[in-house]
Amino acid sequence: MKIKPTYVSLQTFLLLVFIALNSKFTFSQDVHFSQYNGSVINLNPAFTGFFDGDYRVNGILRSQWSSVPVPYRSFSIAGDARFKPKNMRSDCFGAGIMFNNDKSGDTYYGTNQLYLSGSYIHKINKDSTLLWTTGIMMGISSVGFNYSRMTFDDQYQNNSYSSSNGTGEGFAKNATTFGDFNFGTALQYAIKQRAFVQYGISYHHFTNPKISFQNNANIRIDAKLNNYLCVAYPIGATTDVIAEILYSHQGKYNEVIPGAQFKFHLDQKTNQAASVGLYYRAKDAVIARLGYQVKTLTTGVSYDVNTSKFIAATNRRGGFEIYVTYIFKKIIPFVPKTRVCPVYM
Repeated sequence: MKIKPTYVSLQTFLLLVFIALNSKFTFSQDVHFSQYNGSVINLNPAFTGFFDGDYRVNGILRSQWSSVPVPYRSFSIAGDARFKPKNMRSDCFGAGIMFNNDKSGDTYYGTNQLYLSGSYIHKINKDSTLLWTTGIMMGISSVGFNYSRMTFDDQYQNNSYSSSNGTGEGFAKNATTFGDFNFGTALQYAIKQRAFVQYGISYHHFTNPKISFQNNANIRIDAKLNNYLCVAYPIGATTDVIAEILYSHQGKYNEVIPGAQFKFHLDQKTNQAASVGLYYRAKDAVIARLGYQVKTLTTGVSYDVNTSKFIAATNRRGGFEIYVTYIFKKIIPFVPKTRVCPVYM
């Protein structure tokens, strides 16, 4: 008795292989950036409102693997504010909103996320050299793909292709929406002027939300743990060194990005500075960074040089990234303590 073989369409096979090999990008890992300091609320919700000012707006754009036929693109925009209630002497609250968008592959497999975040910032000592902040973030995520952009062997009949032919494949749905919940905490210690230590830890996807196109309740997003450490210290009158490391753990996957940059203070009056740095995503890419700051405007660009086995497709081309952050500060009007008689003015 001969056993009749079961055939699987070539496109379906390649799709399954791609998903299996790159599952950490499609199902396990979130939108992430090489310049994690350029999207701090994505990094840890405790950083909501954690800045010197009143309001902050931020945008970051990443284009990855431009040599691949359909590049991967990620975009995030956020705004947050810091509030100090009148009945609180030193502590304050932070509130923010953030939108993420990510698209990848021929089928435009994409993610849209809308989050609201809040934080509580506490001064542990009177001189504000030691700060503690904790925050939460809640929102909704929508994940899906464009089924019409897929082709299958069954659609090729009599040596010709027709999109109206049956595919022989089936998906219960091509999009799914779920709620999400993240939280985190951080500490910052100011050693002296331009010298500080900052550490934050955050936990994402606390409820392990379900994500499946086949109504399979067992397919869920793995929780993610972020650990972030930053140390800044002046090594000269106008030069600082900033060392950072980000360790992320999600499911079976780990991501480690250590690095350092030099910050050069160009003009103290306008708070003008430039920075250059080199980072490394373990077993994946070398990351070169450039940054510029003037007053409360900060910008940064980076480029990943791919070092993994994927260089056969990328030709060592990785990802280009750019971010912009602007902080608004209220101008407090001067009110004299005593009134001067107009006669003597």
